[in-house]
Amino acid sequence: MSKFVCATLIATALLLPSANNYKPAFAGTCASKCGPRPIQFSPGQRIQVKVINRTPRVLIIQKPSSTNPIPLQPGQELQINQGDGTEPNVSLLFWDDTGLPLKANISKLNFATLGVELRPNWYAPGDRAIYILDDGRVDVL
Repeated sequence: MSKFVCATLIATALLLPSANNYKPAFAGTCASKCGPRPIQFSPGQRIQVKVINRTPRVLIIQKPSSTNPIPLQPGQELQINQGDGTEPNVSLLFWDDTGLPLKANISKLNFATLGVELRPNWYAPGDRAIYILDDGRVDVL
């Protein structure tokens, strides 16, 4: 009986690796495949958002429930204060009236300034909003 169990275990061990879609797993380091570090501010921190229009068209910027739509001319910069840090989950909407997609490149210009550079994008639907979460993280939607 013992020989039968051993033979079965050996046969199973030899046949399992030949199953379809067998691919060995290799471990890698995060440093080799991680993207850029996400932009984050301190929770509750008062920040400014500096928006720059790098498109050849007029864009519309709006902070929901706080501002009316603001036209932003090509090459124009706009600074928007994000309140005292008590406003939950702040967002900034932007769009092109012609419906063309946009790409938002964000950067942390200094301790309390978020830079948003709006450029043309060739792939629809493109970016449409910047979302600053309560924990200080910044997302592009």
